[in-house]
Amino acid sequence: MTALPNMHDAEPIPAEARAEIDRLLQSGDLFRYTAPEDAPVALLEREFAAMMGVKYALAVSSCSAALFLSLKALGLPRDARVMIPGFTFAAVPSAVIHADCIPVLCEVGTNYRVDLADFEAKLDGVQAVIISHMRGHTSDMDAIMALCDARGIPVVEDAAHSLGTVWDGRKIGTIGRIGCFSFQSYKLVNAGEGGILITDNADVVAQAVILSGAYEHNWKKHMDRGDNSDALATAFDRWQNKLPLYNLRMSNLSAAVIRPQLPHVERRVRDGRRNHDFVADRLSQSPWIEVPAALGPEERAPDSLQFNLVGMDRDEMRSFAETAAAMGVKVQVFGLSSDNARAFWNWQFLPEMPELPRTRAMLEAACDTRLPARLTLENCAAVADVLIDAAEAVMGETRAYGT
Repeated sequence: MTALPNMHDAEPIPAEARAEIDRLLQSGDLFRYTAPEDAPVALLEREFAAMMGVKYALAVSSCSAALFLSLKALGLPRDARVMIPGFTFAAVPSAVIHADCIPVLCEVGTNYRVDLADFEAKLDGVQAVIISHMRGHTSDMDAIMALCDARGIPVVEDAAHSLGTVWDGRKIGTIGRIGCFSFQSYKLVNAGEGGILITDNADVVAQAVILSGAYEHNWKKHMDRGDNSDALATAFDRWQNKLPLYNLRMSNLSAAVIRPQLPHVERRVRDGRRNHDFVADRLSQSPWIEVPAALGPEERAPDSLQFNLVGMDRDEMRSFAETAAAMGVKVQVFGLSSDNARAFWNWQFLPEMPELPRTRAMLEAACDTRLPARLTLENCAAVADVLIDAAEAVMGETRAYGT
């Protein structure tokens, strides 16, 4: 069997970043507002907005910060109810809590997408929605937007895992009022930490800029927007001195690491999709493993693999994960991993803990493993073989003895 590389190693930062990083280190100029113009963070915002085809972008310290700022910039009242999927990372309900709002969780199906019946049933009384495209799996955005638009409910897209994903020809993150992305180490673009929000709404981005820490008149350094400048200037003038500062800015050093990676996004998306689909196809040989299919309008940009274990009890699932790990592929079963931050019952800070039986059942059988875009197809074949062999090792004897 082919020896597997470390699945948790990130792709190297492009060499083009080094000269700019060295310049910044020599100058010590890491604060985004020190430069009179064209600071690395400002350049990143323009380049990312252009890549996504939107008017505005704001780079911040994390995707969690972007989600928090999005909710604050929507002007929601204290204790506003914000719908989120029951399958997401703990940072999402945390952002809702930090924004003085109440998370309302809806069910998620075995395909990891929002259960639209439960979503619609809970929508009345909700004042905003965050849709987490969790692990890059896109929920039915046509249906979600139709339901929310009919009620005047703003939608924020948590696209932390979905840079490069397209839904029916539209880039994920551009469908709702605001899109939020992550530059954390395991994401498609890696700065260790970092995030960015995008929008076409001048009032939203003006509030987010000030809230993020643009004190005094530093927001003027966000004004190089061409045709968008007049609307932005009016919005900044409206909010000057009227908002608290949370100091969630990105540093120039992070931006210098991110910017040279943007030209690599298309290639990483292509390779990640190739790897995912190759492994998913091979896993279809196993009666114990099921990889949910993408929805019709979805073109995913995956950098990991999720699959459901079929016909196994809890002990067998644990044995499967242990066997796969011993063979070189680390697998977590979301609902069986101790204190997993993606299992909603571990979010004990929630003011309202829901019963989500379908989501719980899904999480107790759903598995997650890294599948970086940098892997070769030979590596991918080895990953698939480990997973198939691990399932067979656990279940083959059970099947043979009929127990």
